[in-house]
Amino acid sequence: MGFNKWFRTLAAGVLLSTSLSVAAVANAEEERTIADESIYDVLVDRFFNGTGKNDDDTVNTQDPMMFAGGDFNGLLKKIDYVANMGYTMLSIGSVFETEKYDGSMPTSYTMFDHRFGTAEEFKKMVEAYQKRDIKIMVDFPISNVSPNHELSEKQGFAASENDGKIQWDLTNEEVQNELINSAVQFVSTYKLDGVRLTNIEQANTAFLNRFIEQLKAAGAYTIANAESDANFDAKFYSDTAANFTNAFKNVDLNTTVLEPHIEEMLSGTPVLSMTDTIWSDRFTLAATEEGMYPPTRSKISIASTLLLPGVPVVQYGSEIAMNGEAGVEAHQYYNFKTDSELADYVGKLQSLRNDSETLRNGEFKWLENEDGYLVFERKSDEETWIVVINNSSKTKRVHIPVAELGEGKEVRGMFNSEIIRENKDGNYAIILDREMVEVYQVIEARGINTSYIVALGLVVVLYTAFMIAIMKRGKKRRAENSAQ
Repeated sequence: MGFNKWFRTLAAGVLLSTSLSVAAVANAEEERTIADESIYDVLVDRFFNGTGKNDDDTVNTQDPMMFAGGDFNGLLKKIDYVANMGYTMLSIGSVFETEKYDGSMPTSYTMFDHRFGTAEEFKKMVEAYQKRDIKIMVDFPISNVSPNHELSEKQGFAASENDGKIQWDLTNEEVQNELINSAVQFVSTYKLDGVRLTNIEQANTAFLNRFIEQLKAAGAYTIANAESDANFDAKFYSDTAANFTNAFKNVDLNTTVLEPHIEEMLSGTPVLSMTDTIWSDRFTLAATEEGMYPPTRSKISIASTLLLPGVPVVQYGSEIAMNGEAGVEAHQYYNFKTDSELADYVGKLQSLRNDSETLRNGEFKWLENEDGYLVFERKSDEETWIVVINNSSKTKRVHIPVAELGEGKEVRGMFNSEIIRENKDGNYAIILDREMVEVYQVIEARGINTSYIVALGLVVVLYTAFMIAIMKRGKKRRAENSAQ
């Protein structure tokens, strides 16, 4: 790394840490709900191959239709990567024995897919993530399974077969009990934190509510990937991803489409927020079709998902602007050699979100929301935050009256270290460049920022010491060469 880049990186890290010191730390004893979580959604097979011992002749990274070799060991080896991005829950898809890499053709509700790893490896991975305060969620497909499923021979279980998949008779109480018992047993055995029920379209609400109740009793959050009136911990809406995509795939777009589901979230009903899903086209595809620069689009879209009210669900690879149409093209094998700038940015955003209950669940108020320019306030008795998302084609300015934030305040940018004070017109004027996101904390005016000066001085001292050490080493090396 070059000296200048090293200096800028060190300075940014120290100054961000200084800014974060003024944020209220979340009460460790406060009970978290799903509204406090942020979910990173992966497919085990497509993430990282931690060991080749479980690969067989169905593993071929050159053929996107085949298995790629990702496994539980791979998830374990990349725990720092996930943790550094600040996600509080890792959703890993279906892990049961399957005929397709994405788990969509399961043949069991009890056996792990041999290519993913053993029960012992799964348990080790789960425990490691939980020790890092990251919960583990799995998918449980309640229908549309392989004709070779272990339950397919049971009398009365299969109602129909379509497109090569078996549909269970979900009106059959024996089938219902078998599904519930299998899922609860799996959750209890491995102490899982969440379950996403998939293929629920043919299930009635009463059955789903009974399913959800028993999963909750086992200690698991329960969500779905389809709309339902059942009592899931967070609601899924089929138009959410499209609304976010249409709001952020380009600049100057209508962002009021986000408001209805945000309003429901604010009314007390957790709602899943996302720009794409494991089953959809990538958000990047829409952005590239608009002729936009994918990394910038991804930065805006992820930040919006994390900062607006909702339970964020971010698909793996979003932080490297992974592209592709729904299916194998969107399920690329993860490339860990790409630039980590966006992943680092996500981690900084999440450090704010995770440390501030107010940023997650505080009182919400729109200050602006028009044509890609979003400004909103999150407030509690302890804190006040202003979030500005400028997804427009121009530099934007917002004037926030003193009456809104109070007199004698400072509005401090968490990323650019900007300090905004009341102007002569009685406003706090925030200016933000196009296609940028900034989070501001409102605090009592402190005059000279001593901690900032100390931190900056520390950076200078460290940089100077580093340069002196390098020069001494070079001088010594030249002297040794001369002596020869």
